[in-house]
Formats: sequence, C-alpha cells, structure tokens
Amino acid sequence: MIAKSGAGGRYDHDSAKILVSRFGHIVLTAQRHDGKWGQHMRKAVLSIAKAIRGFSDLGRIQAPLLVSIGIVLSGPLAAPAHADAGFERWKRQFWQTASASGVTSATYEAALGGITPDPDTIRLMNKQAEFVKPVWEYLESAVSEKRMETGRRMLAEYSEELGRIERRFGVDREVVLAIWGMETNYGGFKGEHYVIRALATLAYAAPRRTSFWEQELVTALQILQAGHVTPQSMEGSWAGAMGHTQFMPSSWRHYSADYDGDGRHDIWTSVPDALASTANYLKQHGWQYGKTWGYEVDLPTGFDYSLADGDTTKTLADWRRLGIRRTGDRAFPRPDDRAELLLPAGAGGPAFLMLKNFFVIKRYNNADAYALAVGHLADRIRGGDAFQAAWPRNALPLSREQTMMLQTLLNRKGFDVGEADGLIGPATKRGIRAYQRAAGLTPDGYASVLLLQSIQSGS
Repeated sequence: MIAKSGAGGRYDHDSAKILVSRFGHIVLTAQRHDGKWGQHMRKAVLSIAKAIRGFSDLGRIQAPLLVSIGIVLSGPLAAPAHADAGFERWKRQFWQTASASGVTSATYEAALGGITPDPDTIRLMNKQAEFVKPVWEYLESAVSEKRMETGRRMLAEYSEELGRIERRFGVDREVVLAIWGMETNYGGFKGEHYVIRALATLAYAAPRRTSFWEQELVTALQILQAGHVTPQSMEGSWAGAMGHTQFMPSSWRHYSADYDGDGRHDIWTSVPDALASTANYLKQHGWQYGKTWGYEVDLPTGFDYSLADGDTTKTLADWRRLGIRRTGDRAFPRPDDRAELLLPAGAGGPAFLMLKNFFVIKRYNNADAYALAVGHLADRIRGGDAFQAAWPRNALPLSREQTMMLQTLLNRKGFDVGEADGLIGPATKRGIRAYQRAAGLTPDGYASVLLLQSIQSGS
C-alpha cells in the first residue's frame, strides 16, 4: 500500500523520504539480527540509495523507483522465514486504528511494513528482577565522578542555550542537565531499539496495558508522518522512550518544545530542543524555580519514625521543632516550605526532608531513588557536597519474592499487611512497624534482608 499524492501520479515527497529512510533502517536491523538475509537486503538498499542520490529533489522520485522499493518491502524478502504470522495479522488489523487517527497508508507501510516483533522487548517485558539494587549502589552509579564532570562540561558548553531555557520555562538549568545525564548519559546512549518496532511489539504482545501501548504507537506514527524525525533516528528504549531525555510519544505530544524555531520538536538529534522539552515537562508539573528538591538532615535520638510514613508533611520550621537539623547545622533558607521525611534505607541510613520539587522530578520517573539521584546530581554539578551520612550496607533491600515471604510471615504472626503481592505499600509498612515495635526494634518500616531474617528466626 503506497499512496499516490494526486496529479500526475507522483508519489508524496514526505512519504518517499520516510519509506526510503525506513527501508535503510530495516536493512541495518536485519543485518544485525538475521545474518545473510540482512546482507542481501543491504545490497538491495545500497543500489536503490545510489539511484536516489542522482536526484537533487526527493520529490522528483517517480513511481517506478518507489514501486520497486515497495515490492522489496512487501514481497518475499520483507521478512525472514521465521516471521510471526500472528504479528502480521495484528499489523493488518491495527491499520484500522492508525487510519482512524489520521495515519496515512504510506506512513504506515513505510514504518511497519518490514518489521517483526522485537525479541529484546519481549524478553524484557517478561523479565522479573531477581534482586533489587540497593539505593547506595544506584546512587554511586548514577552520580559518578565521570557523570558529574561531564555535567559540568555540558553546563559550560550549552551555557547560552540553558540560560534561555531557564528564563523561558523557569526551571533551574542544573536539574535539566541532571535528567539528561540520568536518562542517556548526556546523549551517549539513547537506546538501540527502533521505537515503532518496540511499541508495535508491546501493543501486540504485552499482557497488560494494551490500549496504552496502542495509543503510544499511534502517536509515534503521527510524529513520523509530521516529519519531526526520520525513522532511522527514531531509536530509543525497549519500551518506546526516545530521544536525549527519553520521552514517551505521549509525553512528546504534550510537552515537547521547539527551541530553535524550525518547526520541529526534535528531541532525537537537537540537544536544545530536548533540554527545552524537559524543562517544559517540569514546568507543567509545577517546578518551583530557585528552590531545591530537599535537604539531608540529622534526626534526634528517640525520634518518632512513624512520621516517615509517606503521608505526613510539615513546614521545615515544624520539623526543626521536632529536633530535626540540616546536616552541618545549616539553616533552612525558607522555614515555611512544606516537606516530607524520607528514609531511603531505613533508620540506619541518611534522612531527607523532601520538598515539592522532589515530587515534580518523580513525575518524570516515579521512583524515590531516581528523584534522589537527579536532585543530588544537579547539586553536584552546581558544586554542592556529597551526602554526609553513611549508608547501611548490611541492610540490603528485599527482592519481590523475599517481600512476598515477609508479607506472608507478618500475616501469620498477626501483623496484617493484606495480600502478599511482593509490593511494599502503606499496609506493609504499617505491619512492619507494628512488628518492629513488638520486637523492640526501631520502627522505621524499612523492609530489609535483616528484618526478614529476624522474623524467620522468631526474634
């Protein structure tokens, strides 16, 4: 299905570019994964590309050349012998959904015509984590010396652009850089999956959230059709996050920005567009310019750890009246700011009072460790200090299987945590605290291997 543009039987200029670019991407992918098939396909596309270079304007490509490309894409060589028949049926059926959203047949065929399910996406979507990385190991990797050094270099290199972005969106430049560093190591690795293929695989095979993946795929096709990116540049993660700062297509639609005014929101190859898009995302979720994300604090002896419940918020002045002090006995610059107490590794590790900007960062990635790393990396790029308190390296976190075991044991002992689902929510934390009080332990609600061992031993 290759669509003509109308008068004179010429083929649509943008569709031709998409088709030719996608053809090249298919060949490179095939060569990587399908051996000799990819080698034969590469010879074919090189011959076609050589012919195309003879034209000064892609719009002059006539029907015979495009039909030749279409035949190669849709004919016997379009997929290796082990092509998934169910996936081919799904593509034919999904065309109705894409078409209803304004995707043309030319765009659809060019983007999806030659792809097969992405094996990495299938493997990773079904993967269950065997262990959980401790927060201190995560931070050591995320806020490494090299990443801080690169961040400071990027701060200088993009000083002009970051200044304009900061003024336009009211988001501190260091946090924008930190997200860039966290997501792709400042563009060093943006993912190696063709986003259309990854999202099509998820829409076809994911056991959950089918409608979500379908909508993300439709949006990605619309992005291609509008010319914001070429198919070979539309690479990202196995789950469809893309560009320098790893936007999902729906996030791109709502929050992407055009820094340089060229009409394209190019988060894939334009660093300024990507950084402006990230700043806009944070702005739209309530970023407070000139304010920090949180403070490392010291807790007094005998502190009531039930206040670190994920719900209790107080002003910094009120927390100070409870005996909490900022590390180094520094003052809180805005005592009326409201904050929540977070203990990422329980009572034995560092403690933090988290402000609104911390939770804005979590809108980007809803993990405490991620938001803590972004905030800390931003501070270190700015010249701030390392965290002061030591991490309790013997208090390893639980895997999901171990968490289910802990929940089962707590329920058996009368500390109701609800269903043993392997997820640590408010009910599980309440049950842990109740057990800890009964056992004479510090009731911090932290689920660790040490706690599980304590329950198993009956102590």
